[in-house]
Amino acid sequence: MENKSIKAVVNELLVDIFNDILTIEQTALKSGKLNDLSVTEMHTIAEIGMYEPRTMSEVAAGLGITVGTLTASINNLVKKGYVERKRDDKDRRVVKITLTRRGKLAYRVHEKFHMDMVNESIKGLTEDDEKLLVCALGKLNEFFKDKYHITNKK
Repeated sequence: MENKSIKAVVNELLVDIFNDILTIEQTALKSGKLNDLSVTEMHTIAEIGMYEPRTMSEVAAGLGITVGTLTASINNLVKKGYVERKRDDKDRRVVKITLTRRGKLAYRVHEKFHMDMVNESIKGLTEDDEKLLVCALGKLNEFFKDKYHITNKK
């Protein structure tokens, strides 16, 4: 840690991690099979999920965006073959969105990236270290939610 305070080190780590995750996700998308997806589109796919059809309102709320903003993204994802729209069987006015086979592949690739990141983060930690990490990340998460009025997605 040389002569840096713990706060300076934590700040550097958080900034580096945040920037690195965004860069790595974008690079991984551009160099892989899913090179036509942006990070934002990938996160939309992740929010739609693998199994249950979801309404536009549910997905927009989960992403913290308006339905209008989501509509533009969904239109692009439909054109690219990742998402499809289906009318609800019970109420034909309701449109549900689901992932196509290609969308499910993208979901799995993204999920693996996150699982690899988590596994590497906790590799070699004791159970107490893991609890401390979860506590620290939980406090950081709560700070962002409280300070910036972010609603809980899940």
